[in-house]
Amino acid sequence: MRPVPPGPEDVPSVDRVLLEVAVEQARLGRDEGGVPIGAALVADGRVLGAGRNRRVQDGSAIRHGETDALEAAGRLPASVYRRATMYTTLSPCDMCSGAILLYEIPRVVIGENRTFLGAEDLLRARGVEVVVLDDPACVDLMTDFIARRPDVWREDIGEE
Repeated sequence: MRPVPPGPEDVPSVDRVLLEVAVEQARLGRDEGGVPIGAALVADGRVLGAGRNRRVQDGSAIRHGETDALEAAGRLPASVYRRATMYTTLSPCDMCSGAILLYEIPRVVIGENRTFLGAEDLLRARGVEVVVLDDPACVDLMTDFIARRPDVWREDIGEE
């Protein structure tokens, strides 16, 4: 009798494991007093760059999780971006989606889009594979932050 192979619930998803890199960045950002959004750029199974929203910490207008991860990865050949995946704890805003499109990153894995729905339709319309994991840790990070710091949250998404 052959052993039964493990089911999907028994094997950790590579996407869930790599999302944890972004979640850890989000927690670091929260602990620094910033917006708890993290991201990681991954290609060929390797984390090329990880970052977090640093708008508060750096007084930056553009340091979202995804742009910080791109900056941390440094200058890369176009061929690397074209086989990469962007992992992000929150649905990417228009600016971050634009960066994903600019560098032709073909795949985005999103921790959650309940607290904020970014430009997912634009990404899909441009051929990007969008995977939403609906991760409870990501939802909790943002729900807690929005309740504690609604002013900073509204500023971050351009409402104030």
